[in-house]
Amino acid sequence: MTGILAKMREWTGGNRDLDPAKAYNAWAADYDDQPGNLMIDLDEQMFSGLLQQVSLSGKDVADVGCGTGRHWNKLLELGPQSLTGFDVSAGMLEQLRVKYPDAACYVVKDHLLTEIRDGSVDVLVSTLTIAHIANLVGLFAEWSRVLKPGGEILLTDYHPEALARGAKRTFRSEGKSHSIINHIYYLESVKSVARVNGLSCIRQEEKLIDDDVRAYYEAQGALDLFERFRQVPIIYGMHLKKK
Repeated sequence: MTGILAKMREWTGGNRDLDPAKAYNAWAADYDDQPGNLMIDLDEQMFSGLLQQVSLSGKDVADVGCGTGRHWNKLLELGPQSLTGFDVSAGMLEQLRVKYPDAACYVVKDHLLTEIRDGSVDVLVSTLTIAHIANLVGLFAEWSRVLKPGGEILLTDYHPEALARGAKRTFRSEGKSHSIINHIYYLESVKSVARVNGLSCIRQEEKLIDDDVRAYYEAQGALDLFERFRQVPIIYGMHLKKK
């Protein structure tokens, strides 16, 4: 059992949440092998929908929290001029380079995209990432710095309502379950910080735990949890644009 289902099912019993870089380094080798992972599947659906709202043809694209390049096939199929990845985990980037040997990708510290010039990015994407980042204000200031006027951001993440109820990102390594540090950023706070940095939200989406995802819980013998968390939002997406 992985991701939010595991955390809803089993509390950590006081174990300290892992730093994202350490956690994803440990998870990297197995990250791409997650059949039936609810959050990965929901993110795939939501991000694919967000992508339909923008053109990447001939554009310079940055992927913040790119991990193993899970979305890179669909991004590259849309014909960007460049695609640059950033992640806190060197292990995840090693897996990305196996799939894309010529990839431009960098280990990022905190929220700083030091390899990108001011005003040089057309589209920035970030999936299942921002709740791991401690400095939301600094993050959006940095994203605004690298975006061109009229540049766009597509982001998804675990919904703060789910995190506030105790859900966490978890994975198994060496027979143990580990959870990863998350910060709870309510959606109005995200949009408020974005506005301060010249970014307006032009679309927002949420997905609830409802009958559409019941089968995931049923497959793991967790229908009690399905009923407990029914109608709780589990993932959100936003499309932002710079003035």
